Amino acid sequence: MNAKISMDGLWAMIQTLSLSNQKWLAGKLQENIREKEEETEYISKEEILAGIKSGLEDLKAGRTQSFDDFIKELESDAV
Repeated sequence: MNAKISMDGLWAMIQTLSLSNQKWLAGKLQENIREKEEETEYISKEEILAGIKSGLEDLKAGRTQSFDDFIKELESDAV
């Protein structure tokens, strides 16, 4: 069964739940958010600037690669 519900419809349904069920749902949502935040990797400003500097140095030194090779490298790193 493929059911579609709007966010407003979902909110209306949640409001009909008992307070204890709303608290349970809120806890589950917060737990899910914490897990996703822990999975998220952040790059510091210093790391970004170091990467840009390194790239510019490679470019000036003639260390370049084709776009196709770049894409292949990205795809292999993703695996």
